[in-house]
Amino acid sequence: MTPMVHLLLLPLLLSIAGGKDLEEKKGPFENTVLDVPEATPVPYPLFQFQVTDPHVNNFRLSGEGGQDISISKDGWLYLEQPLDWSREEHYIIMVEALADEEVVEGPIYVTINVLDVNNKAPYFNQSVYTAVVRENTPAAVPFTRVFATDQDDPETPNARLRYSLVSEIPSIRDTKLFQINPDTGEISTTEQGQQLLKAREGIQYARGEDRSIETLKRKFDDYCSVQEVPYEHNPFFTCVQRAEMRRQNLDPLEDPDYTLFVRVQDLEGASQNALSGNSRVQIAVQQNLWKNPGPIRIRENLEETYPLTIAKVQSNDPDARYVLVQKERELKFPFEITQNGEIMVTEKLDRESKERFILVVLAKDENDNEVDPPMEIYVLVDDVNDNAPVCDEETVFEFQENEPVGGLVGELLAHDSDKEGTLNSVLTYTILSQNPPTASKTFSIDESSGAIRTLHLLRRRENAVYNLNVRVSDAEFSTNCKVVVKVIDVNDELPKFETNDYGNETLTEDTPLGHTLLTIKATDNDDPDTGSSEIQFIISEGNTDDVFAVETDGKGVGYLVLAKPLDFETSPSYRLQIDARNPEPLMESLKYGSESTAFFSVSVIDVDEAPKFSMDILDVTIYENITKGSVLLTVHAKDPEGKEIGYKLDGDTQGWLELDAATGEIRTKEKLDREKVDSFKVTVTAFEKANPEKATERDLHVRLLDVNDNVPKLMETQAFICMKNPKPVLIKAEDSDSNPFSQPFTFSFGTKTGKSPNWELNQVDDTTAELKLKKPPTQDKTFSLPITVKDKAGVGVPQAFEVKVCNCTELGYCYIAPEGAALSYGMGPTIGILAGILGFCVIVFVVVIKRINKKSQRKAQAKGDESNAMM
Repeated sequence: MTPMVHLLLLPLLLSIAGGKDLEEKKGPFENTVLDVPEATPVPYPLFQFQVTDPHVNNFRLSGEGGQDISISKDGWLYLEQPLDWSREEHYIIMVEALADEEVVEGPIYVTINVLDVNNKAPYFNQSVYTAVVRENTPAAVPFTRVFATDQDDPETPNARLRYSLVSEIPSIRDTKLFQINPDTGEISTTEQGQQLLKAREGIQYARGEDRSIETLKRKFDDYCSVQEVPYEHNPFFTCVQRAEMRRQNLDPLEDPDYTLFVRVQDLEGASQNALSGNSRVQIAVQQNLWKNPGPIRIRENLEETYPLTIAKVQSNDPDARYVLVQKERELKFPFEITQNGEIMVTEKLDRESKERFILVVLAKDENDNEVDPPMEIYVLVDDVNDNAPVCDEETVFEFQENEPVGGLVGELLAHDSDKEGTLNSVLTYTILSQNPPTASKTFSIDESSGAIRTLHLLRRRENAVYNLNVRVSDAEFSTNCKVVVKVIDVNDELPKFETNDYGNETLTEDTPLGHTLLTIKATDNDDPDTGSSEIQFIISEGNTDDVFAVETDGKGVGYLVLAKPLDFETSPSYRLQIDARNPEPLMESLKYGSESTAFFSVSVIDVDEAPKFSMDILDVTIYENITKGSVLLTVHAKDPEGKEIGYKLDGDTQGWLELDAATGEIRTKEKLDREKVDSFKVTVTAFEKANPEKATERDLHVRLLDVNDNVPKLMETQAFICMKNPKPVLIKAEDSDSNPFSQPFTFSFGTKTGKSPNWELNQVDDTTAELKLKKPPTQDKTFSLPITVKDKAGVGVPQAFEVKVCNCTELGYCYIAPEGAALSYGMGPTIGILAGILGFCVIVFVVVIKRINKKSQRKAQAKGDESNAMM
């Protein structure tokens, strides 16, 4: 349809558009921005300019989009052709208002932004994909990937793709063997696929063995008796041969084991209106010979000829060589591997020394590259009964006479080094003999636990000591253990203090810990060196907060010592009750009385102590942008004597903090900056105002948390490009903030669209971008480009970056300063130029001096020749 026809249809279109819509599409004759969806039906009115000059009778367009956009004489801007976002994202048009071909208003500029609509279906970059996967490939580990693209706007959901697996053929009872990552298109096996995928059966070849037809015939003969029928006419052999050729020459395209149908959808697959594309993935399953033979079990102390083969591995690469290493890095490693993959143990193993080994097998090629993933193999050493039970050389028990029959004498402890929880370590206890012997058995022993009990009353006057010979045995070995039972006197004597009142002791509250206040003594008339005569001292009353303790050796002498600091303000005095007790129980009719108890008093003298802080550790973590004057922390200290105290602050090298000397309140007095120091330490002191020497210090540690208070900055703001060889310019940025307010940076042009018609900006790494010139200018020129660098949190501002595009010398310097903003070379190039000029001057100077010297020598020689001639 021609523009003239469009102009004729325009009144009809305007009437269809309606009054309200038309009013919204009218405006003054000034710079305007219009948003127009792509594929808008044409002709379509966009906007009408209203001019103030009554003589205007026409308009003129120039600039981009001349084929797609027109304007009527009454100022209506309309579409000639549907817009396509993928072809052009925006147009910039210059409009002039004319009066008889003379410009009377303008020019103004109209920017038309083309809005993307979802009118392009995603498509795969291949109609058929092929892949090979090995048996037992771990689930969720990708082995191939499909990839699709969408020509819609990548910043909108129209181009956000979602992958899905439609079906797989053959399908095994609805068991899914494969899965696809919906975001990346990566294809992997499921857990069922890891177990169920099987390759075609094939012939096994040894390392270095060729895979020729002759080798196949020889292996066929090994399994089948010799046939008179020639190989080529033997249907069994030809069948094996065809299968082996198919296995060796896997072709997923022509002969796949599985076919997957995959789909990609835009709009993230979340809409019924999503557009889609489809493809196929044809997969062949490859045999996996690299299989773990573990866990390998081997009996300890096995009588065999060593080295002994215990397992074998085989790489998928027939020419691989094998390396065996230990994971635990111990000195002893009794294993090795042959180049055929046989794992061998080199000596007997002892489970009691080590019951499990972890072997790591590597398969490598001739260049020492791994051809299969490292394989961890567990070797478990099985226990055999090769250790006899062990007990102490002599076990001694004490038992009071006249204790009830069946009383527990003690439990004999024995140990077997064989594996716990097996029959090899189950012990049985038996009393073999008793000395002195008695008419009937005096003791019994539990066969399983070794607990010894009495069978009748023991009397010291009959026998004071019994010697028992106890046999401890497992299934194969036994050990005799010696047990001594001492019959001790019944505890019928009470421990008695030498005095029941040890008086009073006065201590200052700063008495050092460990100070001995008192030595106490008590006696017991029971049999010496028994539990009935051993004396233990216990502070039973008055020991608030366990400030005191009694140290003793059990022989009746004790030492009362200071175990914790004294505090006059808390406890100015103590009245201690100390009891003397035996570890053996008293006979039934006897009870401890006053003779076994003593008292001691302690008086505490007050001293002038330094103030004490309520907290031992002062740590504060705050954000660096905390408001000036904010309270960081209020420290609290108290003088034990109740004296008035003050506070002071030292060590604030930055001058950021202030302390209220009366309240202990610490505030910020300046703005904090984590980029200067991320943590610092100050000292807070609490002191007595009347006696400042009585003071206590605490370190306050302040850690500053980063906030995004710095934008990324360009490290260089100038560069030049040689028109002869327009190489890209590297732009680097830095940010004083830390993660997550720093790198990686994103680079873009500081325009509304983030793009430039003549420049291209590509990310190189986290801190660098590459600036490319699309089309060199016709003359030397300096461009000032707005570059926006944003940090990880998306914070950044446009920054001017000047690029000089010029004709340059071989050294890379411009012949003539280009138009536009001035551009200095910077310190480095300037020094280089000066050094070059100076070097050139030195060379010229040296050449001139040499020539002058040569001329002087020639003149002197000529004079000499004349003199000789005259002579």
